[in-house]
Amino acid sequence: MDNMSKEEYHASNLYRIRHSAAHMMAAAVLEKFPEAKIAIGPPIENGFYYDFDLPRTLTQEDLEEIEARMRELIAERVDFEYEEVSPDKARELFSDQPYKLELIDDILEQGTDEYGEKKDEEPTLSIYRSGGFIDLCRGPHVENSNRIRPKAVKLLSVAGAYWRGDADRPMLQRIYGTAWASPKELREHLKWLEEVKKRDHRKLVKQLDLLSFHEEAGPGLAYWHPRGAMMRMIIEDFWRDRHMAGGYDFVVTPHIGKSWLWETSGHLDFYKESMYSPMDVDGQDYYLKPMNCPFHILIYKTSLRSYRELPLRWAELGTVYRYEKSGVLHGLMRVRGFTQDDAHIICTPDQIESEILRVLRFSLALLRAFGFEEIQAYLATRPEKAVGDPARWEQAQESLKRAINAEGLAYEVDEGGGAFYGPKIDLHIKDALGRLWQLTTIQFDFNLPERFDMTYVGEDGLEHRPYMVHRALLGSIERFFGILVEHYGGAFPVWLCPEQARIIPIADRHIEYARQVEDQLREAGLRVSTDSSSSRMNAKIRDAQLMKIPYMLIIGDREVEAGQIALRMRSGARPGAMSVEDFVALAQAAVKDRALE
Repeated sequence: MDNMSKEEYHASNLYRIRHSAAHMMAAAVLEKFPEAKIAIGPPIENGFYYDFDLPRTLTQEDLEEIEARMRELIAERVDFEYEEVSPDKARELFSDQPYKLELIDDILEQGTDEYGEKKDEEPTLSIYRSGGFIDLCRGPHVENSNRIRPKAVKLLSVAGAYWRGDADRPMLQRIYGTAWASPKELREHLKWLEEVKKRDHRKLVKQLDLLSFHEEAGPGLAYWHPRGAMMRMIIEDFWRDRHMAGGYDFVVTPHIGKSWLWETSGHLDFYKESMYSPMDVDGQDYYLKPMNCPFHILIYKTSLRSYRELPLRWAELGTVYRYEKSGVLHGLMRVRGFTQDDAHIICTPDQIESEILRVLRFSLALLRAFGFEEIQAYLATRPEKAVGDPARWEQAQESLKRAINAEGLAYEVDEGGGAFYGPKIDLHIKDALGRLWQLTTIQFDFNLPERFDMTYVGEDGLEHRPYMVHRALLGSIERFFGILVEHYGGAFPVWLCPEQARIIPIADRHIEYARQVEDQLREAGLRVSTDSSSSRMNAKIRDAQLMKIPYMLIIGDREVEAGQIALRMRSGARPGAMSVEDFVALAQAAVKDRALE
């Protein structure tokens, strides 16, 4: 999609090409498997997919055969013909396709057409014909398959997908593909996919010995190895330092709470399926916390609050637990236990605008410190069903909008996209591969202050309801860590590296001096190790490069005699011989400046 909005993408020629390519693929699959049952096949970002119920599991050879036939069908210059049909006609056309029949019934039951628009007259359904293939579809498509370049189409992979995302429904086979306007664009995209594969954090965290997952102890829970734990500590320490400087106080709260707490907050009504099952403690149901906010509210309510105390900014690196289905777990990006960099701002209505601007600026500074410069904002506004005074909503939305404008951020408005309890700002960062990741959320909440009867005594001596803002800047430490791994491809900036330098003695006689250098570097605050293994020097260098260590300090006879080191960089550059003091100054400067290169 590049920099196109969803609306622009849907209206683009590329969208039509991909949608039409999905139909061509489905036609090829039905030729190979006439008994196949077809489900849905939409365009998606950078490609398309189609779901099938097939008599057997597809192989790579099948995929290649389907792709070859698909290209032949495209070359036949097939017209894409739109037609509106009655429900009875649609059922006749798809009489042997149960998934299509279910979709037809759903459309008619909703009283809408396939576009979601209300129908007063006798409903009709739209289909598209392309050669011998017919699909229940609203389009849009290209007029003719000659608009699709056969050599600009590629089938990529097959994955399992539950029908309608429901684990209790049949498991289908989803074929992913991509299509572009030209073969050159396809080649560029395939090259990009190779880079994505190389940077996959699930592979790199193993290679770099950062962390692991263990099915025996429960999926979706990360085990941090010494190197990963060191890097996590660096991130968290930096986070704490910035928060202290930003006027936050820290709180620490339990991992479990009684059921009444989650009933009061509403989680048991709206979120129970994503919560772990309760445990019985002394005859009471306790739940692992899926959120930190109710605990922060309990702290707030331990005393009568005055307007003079506000604003309160309470931050916590709070670990929460959410029961995600095993099929959606994905390395660090989707886990069952994670640490939110959570905070709540509790303030008066007069303070809200300055507090929103403050937290937005804070978030931007924090994200930029980690190397993310391209940041997109999204403003989600009041939905039809919402709690809270509409005037409060209006004030909150205007505060969010003015803060975004004050920082000169590009943003899109998601009309009606706010939660029922308040509007929000989401910040998306663009990584080194141009992918957008949602990190920061700044969320108003008009619900919990009411549910927990939060008050403060105003200047007039009366009780008032405070404003409450939830905010997470990095989102969660686990997911942010995974994004960092992929953004840098594991070659982290020096200040973040768990091991900043490795000393490589060429022979055993150089180890004693290497240890002296190691002690000197440790005293200077650098994270360093010595490779005293019996491997040859080139093997030691290769191992350090695979571990993506920024500095390699080679020590041989000349370095021992001169009291120096020979510096070799992760990038392959070789600055050569220098004093230990000069190297310390170089490394310390990179750490102090948080240099990204």
